[in-house]
Amino acid sequence: MSMNAWQVLDVGSIWMKEFASALAEMEPVVAWLPKIENAGAFLTWERTRRSENPPLEMREFPLQRGYARFPIRSFVPYETGMIKRMVAQTQSPEQSPLICSTPFYAPVAERWPGPIIYYVTDLTAAYDGLNADQVRALDVRMCKAARVVCPNSRRIAKYLIEKAECEGHKITVVPNATRESNVADRPREEPGPLPTDVIDLTRPIVGVLGDLSGNMDWELIAEVVQRTQELSWLFVGPADRQIADAQQRGAREWVKANARFVGMKPYGELQQYARCVDAAVLPYRKKEPTYSGSSTRFYEHLAAGRPMVATRGFAELLEKEPLLALADNAEEMIHALRKLRAAGFRDGHEAARWEASKKGTWQERARAMRHALLLSDSQSASASEYRGPEPVRLS
Repeated sequence: MSMNAWQVLDVGSIWMKEFASALAEMEPVVAWLPKIENAGAFLTWERTRRSENPPLEMREFPLQRGYARFPIRSFVPYETGMIKRMVAQTQSPEQSPLICSTPFYAPVAERWPGPIIYYVTDLTAAYDGLNADQVRALDVRMCKAARVVCPNSRRIAKYLIEKAECEGHKITVVPNATRESNVADRPREEPGPLPTDVIDLTRPIVGVLGDLSGNMDWELIAEVVQRTQELSWLFVGPADRQIADAQQRGAREWVKANARFVGMKPYGELQQYARCVDAAVLPYRKKEPTYSGSSTRFYEHLAAGRPMVATRGFAELLEKEPLLALADNAEEMIHALRKLRAAGFRDGHEAARWEASKKGTWQERARAMRHALLLSDSQSASASEYRGPEPVRLS
């Protein structure tokens, strides 16, 4: 049991596991992993679960299905039991920072005796199937309870100020990232070796990594693949999630029949695929909540060092030139890929990508959040001693 462990609620997503693992290199961390159960309100078990990749010890506990929705919310308030669990993991709860990663934990944040950090990794109010007004109301409560608010993009920061009554001085933008170990010791000017399951692919290879579902512009991808027969196309990630739009759905099926799909890979293996391609494509479709978020795959490709071509479907990427090239349509993407091929897949920005990748790690994000918390406490002598990277502030 630590005197003032940092508590992370919760680490259900891979990016929260990566962040918590990086933070645990600097602070004692209790990482909470909820398991949704139909009878979660009546279960009291708790067990330790260890992840090796990334290295992280987690405390798994049952959480009632629908815990944040009416009428379950009224009958089965979960926050009392959750706080008891967390208090048991620290000797000084009032000095134990709590990082909340979703607005649905507002009742916990309002009752926790220590400092609250609201780590906003999604524009949750824009998700299909959720009540946007309810989410906004919870965001308001989270912003009031929090000492520090860390959205992962400027667009989410703007939403929090304009729609969730968040005070600008609380906000530090903390984007997504990659592992520090993925960053090379020098600029990468050539692609890496091919993983064994794609060793038969003929170069040049164009790679698309990530969630291969409705946030991708499959009609554009299909046209580009069809018109670039001189290239091998490699898709890495889950490609079985439903796409509502029939035309987009049909385009994905065509691409699956005409390119190499290798399925979902463990996060720790993605960098092998990011490094092996001659060029990377980030073909986002402009839709929420993707447009307002932070692109994890961008930071993976940044560390891999290969040239990138992206659509304008992700607001964060509109500010990343010349680390990548932007394309408005299939014609422009084809032109950018052929230009890269003519130049031997070197765009002259290899050194710039390498320098940027050193600042785009989960360790840097953890340091930025720690710094923001120190700065929020005007009595903290440690804040004036901090010599690490300055967080991006929005006020």
